[in-house]
Amino acid sequence: MMSPEDMSREQLREGVRELCDRFPNAYWRDLDEKREYPEQFVRAMTESGYLAALIPRQYGGMGLGLADACVILEEVNRSGANANPAHAQMYTMGTILRHGSNKQKSTYLPGIASGELRLQAFGVTEPEAGTDTTSIRTTAVRDGNQYVINGRKIYISRVLQSDLMLLLARTTPLSEVERKSRGLSMFLVDLREAIGNGLTVKPRRVMMNNHTNELLLEDVRVPAENLIGEEGEGFRYVLDGLNAERILIAAECVGDGRFFIDRATRRAKNREVFGRKIGENQGVQFPIARAYANIEAANLMVEKAAALFDADEPCGAEANMAKLLAADASFEAANVALQTFGGYGVDAEYDIERKFRETRLYQVAPISTNLILSYLAEHVLDLPRSF
Repeated sequence: MMSPEDMSREQLREGVRELCDRFPNAYWRDLDEKREYPEQFVRAMTESGYLAALIPRQYGGMGLGLADACVILEEVNRSGANANPAHAQMYTMGTILRHGSNKQKSTYLPGIASGELRLQAFGVTEPEAGTDTTSIRTTAVRDGNQYVINGRKIYISRVLQSDLMLLLARTTPLSEVERKSRGLSMFLVDLREAIGNGLTVKPRRVMMNNHTNELLLEDVRVPAENLIGEEGEGFRYVLDGLNAERILIAAECVGDGRFFIDRATRRAKNREVFGRKIGENQGVQFPIARAYANIEAANLMVEKAAALFDADEPCGAEANMAKLLAADASFEAANVALQTFGGYGVDAEYDIERKFRETRLYQVAPISTNLILSYLAEHVLDLPRSF
């Protein structure tokens, strides 16, 4: 593979397309039916270096920017694949990179880059708190050179496919902090040691093949040296990674949208009903054209947000708008494709229903579109706080 500095963005796209061609849609349909993890695909993405795109070269990564990482994930989803089982490895490592100690970076980042270690799990969400992260109840209490962690997490993906997990827990009781966002700390949990030693993992079946779990933590012991950054500053570290996550997932939505438009366009050109191509009918072609326009507009916001991020400029509003617009546009395109295919659209063989389920997730995760609207209203438009 050519070095990052010699690679144009179009060459990057072509490389990802070539890799994805080795994993046709039949591969993903079979995994979806069996609810299995795309082990071969993830391994290929790792060996190619794509999952280490954002890891600096000194640690064995590609040292690329977020805009390049967006290209990678967009192309994966446009191919009909699903980047969700792999994308977390791109941005979760950012917490270690930005806030970890030199020892933590040198210990873990090279292994993550090479694939020797997998950091795909991010333990934040809890049953009672939901998206109100500052209300989480999982606690971490210092005991000598360890922390003892107790609590529950839910909808935590890829735990059983990971070696390491980032975990947010409260180290100072809520009643003892001036602000709800204080007193939360981030830990790096070695799942190889924790599972079966206080950590119970209960898989949960959800709408898409997402390898989602509920976690029960009962006196799980984590070395104090696995605390990321400063104690009590974990919520700030979570927020610090949200912009990258939202921009990358927005790029996946753009990829999904282009997949649906590609498929719908091809179907409309070839499918004949009542002696004519269905694409000749404006009732078929106009929705596809509108979906195309909306995807292209959303992509511009993704590109703007990624450019600001790479320039180390404030991009909270742009990252949220990219996620909102791309999620809406991809779901619109999904509906258009399903309508264009008609009854065939719900047939698993045609891949529309599978991708439909996958892209629907992004209306509610990793953040609900309603919360994005609340953010824009309060922080951009200066409207009164609504909750």
